[in-house]
Amino acid sequence: MSKTIFHPAASRGHANHGWLDTYHYFSFAGYHDPSRVHFGVLRVINDDTVEGGYGFGKHPHDNMEIITIVLEGALEHKDSMGHTEAIRANEVQVMSAGTGIFHSEYNHNKGEKVKLFQIWIFPDKQNVTPRYDQVVFKPEERINKLQTLVSPMNKNDEGLKINQNAWIYRTSLGKGNSIKHTLHSDKHGLYILMAEGSATVNGQKMNRRDGMGISETAEVHIIADSDSDIILLEVPMGVE
Repeated sequence: MSKTIFHPAASRGHANHGWLDTYHYFSFAGYHDPSRVHFGVLRVINDDTVEGGYGFGKHPHDNMEIITIVLEGALEHKDSMGHTEAIRANEVQVMSAGTGIFHSEYNHNKGEKVKLFQIWIFPDKQNVTPRYDQVVFKPEERINKLQTLVSPMNKNDEGLKINQNAWIYRTSLGKGNSIKHTLHSDKHGLYILMAEGSATVNGQKMNRRDGMGISETAEVHIIADSDSDIILLEVPMGVE
């Protein structure tokens, strides 16, 4: 019997700082819910909207795999490894913080908002050399199928690499279409993030910005109730 946790969009933590409107799926900053600290090695999903000309000043990270998925606009990234990049819609950035880095993130455009998901995953190795990568993922390659955005460092799968036995997928699922995902291990769980639209996932109705974690199951079946943009995160539920 599978285990399910359902996080309706309205139940997320929320903070509006004026320049930043942010929703938290898991405990973060001023939002703390002891029942929503993490899902396996998945520690953070933040749904951020940053006003034009604003952003996060230089700050440190270590021993965390940080994935940024830009939905609209462009996010400017600068870090202590010497990278200065703009991450745009349909691009994904991965940063392995490892032994420690400093970085800043700003809205690249003053005249429009940037909207993004930022995801933190605990690594399977401590104190690795920090690394950075980003790639454009063609939207036409995820229509009614799973597009691999992120995969483990030691696998030959497509996608950007992280130091964890985890995968992130994205699909643009047309109304009435369905997909099935078979998990790589019975020790893994799948967190489904309904970016846009609505779908039924293993019998549970999900709407825009809802989140749901499913564990102790071999596969997950998704049928789109409307045209939908869905992100799937497969992660170990414990230390492997």
